[in-house]
Amino acid sequence: MRKLTPALRDFLAAPRFGVLATIAPDGTPRQSVMWYEFLDEETILMNTAEGRAKLHDLQRDPRASLCVADGYRYVTVIGRVQLVEDQERAQADIARLAIRYVGEQEANAWIPQFRAQRRVTLLLRIERILAHGFAGN
Repeated sequence: MRKLTPALRDFLAAPRFGVLATIAPDGTPRQSVMWYEFLDEETILMNTAEGRAKLHDLQRDPRASLCVADGYRYVTVIGRVQLVEDQERAQADIARLAIRYVGEQEANAWIPQFRAQRRVTLLLRIERILAHGFAGN
């Protein structure tokens, strides 16, 4: 595992979009643009609605990666996803992500739509980190 430098932590902490890659049943990669939150040195938080293909992929095979890019700089986090189906937690997590990405006022308009869905929190446990475009690599 590559050590997370302060520059990589700061990069992941900014509200950029990530691209989550999961493994489809036939073995091909499947990608989804995601909101995420860098929780700590070991965990990236994401959230999805039940019924989505990525969730089925992760229920079958928890291996995944998340690539966060900004121009030619990127960080890819590789690991396994733990699924949290507790609705109180999942709803709080999607609300927090919405506020992070669109601001509190717009998020408040989206939250009722999320509450109508069964949500699942995805905790990507960091096993490996790849980075490009940062000092020292």
